[in-house]
Amino acid sequence: MQNVEQTIVSQYANSPTILQLVRNMDQYIDPQADLDAFFNFVWNVDTAQFWGLDIWGRIVGVSRNLQINAPVVNFGFQDGLSGTNADYAPFGQAPFYNGPPATNTYTLSDDAYRVLILAKALANISATTSPALNQLLQNLFPGRGRCYVNDLGHMQMRYTFEFYLKPYEVAIVTSSGVLPHPAAVQVFVMQADIPNTFGFKQMGGGITPFGQGTFYNA
Repeated sequence: MQNVEQTIVSQYANSPTILQLVRNMDQYIDPQADLDAFFNFVWNVDTAQFWGLDIWGRIVGVSRNLQINAPVVNFGFQDGLSGTNADYAPFGQAPFYNGPPATNTYTLSDDAYRVLILAKALANISATTSPALNQLLQNLFPGRGRCYVNDLGHMQMRYTFEFYLKPYEVAIVTSSGVLPHPAAVQVFVMQADIPNTFGFKQMGGGITPFGQGTFYNA
């Protein structure tokens, strides 16, 4: 206490022994250090660590652990699925389907989890408009490159990233609930490494010409 002397009865106010005992006791039970530690490790989301961040995660509704689907290729035939991202392979190259694929659990570090918590807190109070969603994307991926939302019409929208996402970042975008969307709107995610993608000048800056960039492979 700053004014511990005010707690001493007046008849003992001039007793050096009692005064020293009271001052010593005040130092022994001073809760200021514990209050500072609680504020820094739990209460202040900007400095919280470990279980302090886990508490914030429960408050805003986002987990530190992300479930990432493990890539699985099963045996199949060419007419079963078309496209370049087919999840089938012929005899001798892939096993038969044996139930749903396993998942990998990815635990976010404190710094990554803090960004996710702040983004989820903003999502909890934001409208699902393009400006709000664009701000969420910029908060989640600062300095990574351009990322934005497209209104495709016909009750469809797309999150566009002009850079490649890591597997756990894909899980954040698709399954963490941090990026909401309007009700009954179908959501797509597109990743395009624009600096290395072939295109024409009409598409805007960053596209590379013949002999320097590759075709976009969705």
